[in-house]
Amino acid sequence: MRNKIEPMTISRDLYRKPGYWGILKDFVSRAVRGELRLPPWWLRDVGGGDFRVAGQEFLHLFIELAGLQPEERVLDIGCGCGRIALPLTGYLSQRGGYSGLDVVEEAIHWCQQHITPRYPNFQFLHTDLYNKRYNPTGCYLAKEYVFPFEDHSFDFIFLASVFTHLLPDDTKNYLEEVARLLNPVGGRVFITFFLLNQTQQSLADQGLNTIDFKFGTDPYQMRDATIPESAVAYQEEYISELLVQSGLEMFGPIRYGTWSGRTGGLSHQDIILVQSSSN
Repeated sequence: MRNKIEPMTISRDLYRKPGYWGILKDFVSRAVRGELRLPPWWLRDVGGGDFRVAGQEFLHLFIELAGLQPEERVLDIGCGCGRIALPLTGYLSQRGGYSGLDVVEEAIHWCQQHITPRYPNFQFLHTDLYNKRYNPTGCYLAKEYVFPFEDHSFDFIFLASVFTHLLPDDTKNYLEEVARLLNPVGGRVFITFFLLNQTQQSLADQGLNTIDFKFGTDPYQMRDATIPESAVAYQEEYISELLVQSGLEMFGPIRYGTWSGRTGGLSHQDIILVQSSSN
């Protein structure tokens, strides 16, 4: 982190704690559903999906596609309020470890208070980075951020719906940091994107994309020009080139998601698996 920036005065409805009756209603609802160990609804942001189901889905994909092992060291960039950390608590062993980072301070506090005391090998850290959608009062720039870990600290790193909210300079820095943090011997990275390519464009022309990326030019496009980080899509070729420049490389096929109108996708977003180019 180098340059501190002045906070922007933008109103934020995300993660705003409700009043007394809202808190009581949430508590009763979670109690009835047997979900008292899950975070309150105002901390969840899973795009309309089911919080618990989404977390289990990702754990399944980590095991099936990337071979995640219980004893591995895991880094979750953009962990939110524990959507994926919670199912991982039942999978990672005491020999393994988990570190989660997020720009939303309220979400990190919930994880620190409700997950770490029961699972000491799960640690959470707030990163006060500016993001117009998620952290408009953030004091530091994502494009300059140095993750607070030693080189080669992690066997498995995942970024689920992170680059879908980052602009190019931020994305470039994050990939370089991922390359630095990844164990060069057997380390893997699981990343989701909205990827732009010919097939996606053909489906867009038919009105089948679930998100209309109509602002911006190569190498990226946005859903909302006023809040660029609301949803960001990248040209597939650009991401491939950026990975190489960062010292990373894809392995296995791209698993395209259903967002573009494709059928039979493993998930909503497009999935790529990455490893160090020194492997």
